[in-house]
Amino acid sequence: METRAPFVIVGAFVLAAIAAVFGFVYWLHNAGGLGPRATYHVQFEGSVPGLLVGAAVLFNGIRVGEVSELVLAPGKPRGVNATISVASTTPVRADTKVGLEFQGLTGVPVITLEGGMLVANSGEVPTLVAEAGAGQGMSQAARDALRKVDSVLTENSGALKDTIANFRVFSEGLARNTGKLDGIVAGLERMTGVTAPPAKITHDLRALPNQGPAGKTVGAQWAIPEPTAVAMLETQRFLFSPPQDVPGFAEAMWADSLPKLLQARLIESFENYDLVHAPLRMADVAQTEFQLLIDVRRFRIAVDSKPAAEIALSARIVDKNGKIVAARLFEESEKFDQVAPPEAVAAFSDAFGRIAKDMISWTVQAL
Repeated sequence: METRAPFVIVGAFVLAAIAAVFGFVYWLHNAGGLGPRATYHVQFEGSVPGLLVGAAVLFNGIRVGEVSELVLAPGKPRGVNATISVASTTPVRADTKVGLEFQGLTGVPVITLEGGMLVANSGEVPTLVAEAGAGQGMSQAARDALRKVDSVLTENSGALKDTIANFRVFSEGLARNTGKLDGIVAGLERMTGVTAPPAKITHDLRALPNQGPAGKTVGAQWAIPEPTAVAMLETQRFLFSPPQDVPGFAEAMWADSLPKLLQARLIESFENYDLVHAPLRMADVAQTEFQLLIDVRRFRIAVDSKPAAEIALSARIVDKNGKIVAARLFEESEKFDQVAPPEAVAAFSDAFGRIAKDMISWTVQAL
């Protein structure tokens, strides 16, 4: 006996499932559920690019409904009338502000509602008027702004040309009377007692000169990285012990920060001893067999009794594996008579020359 399928039950189940799916999609799309709805008319003065029936309606940023109808305004070539359906609990008022926003990367347009205080008459479907330019996108606004700028420039082209010409005449006059202007400024400085700050005077450290034919040479490839120092010694100023401001040194400065200046003059001294086997800077090569590491301990002018230039450098020779081959502390002091930049520079150069000579001899023996 052949079993007959209950077609009526199956059909009813399929129809119920389709109805449920449609109901769910409707509820999900409108985000307002199936509750009571209110209808409002919206008038746009201008285009509403991309706005479609079914587009979202937001009240204070929250979705409350959708656009149910879009038509062109009768007798208004630039007008658009829209009908929106929103949840009846939405506090729409007669003076609620209406706008058009473009959301997301694709710029999907939505109608936005904000605030409002005036309650419409009972039974009347309020007509909301959108703000002027509500449907204008950023690109259109930029084009309109450029058009306005272009029109302003076009209307005032003659005045702009005259202004540019006046600036040109003024600059030419300044160029012709530069000498007179300098005299006027100098006169004002003398009259007011305000003078320009004195120019900085740079001083250099003298490297050890060539002492004649080199004796023992360094056969390995080696380098002198930039010396290390405490923050106080990372400066171009002349330092004093005890710390104080000495007249004449406010405008005096070294040619570079002390660690960089010492690195440059040490390399120059080794080059004067033996140019072929002189050390390199670490930036010049990827890896060397040895490094001469310098730490600046002192580089100052002691003014306790008779002024003296004091230099103290600790040196370590390390191989490419980081093993210390040799280490030594180099200290020198050179007295001078007058506390002035030229005398101090000469004393520092003499003290540095003796340190460089001893360091060269020590290094070539260690390597």
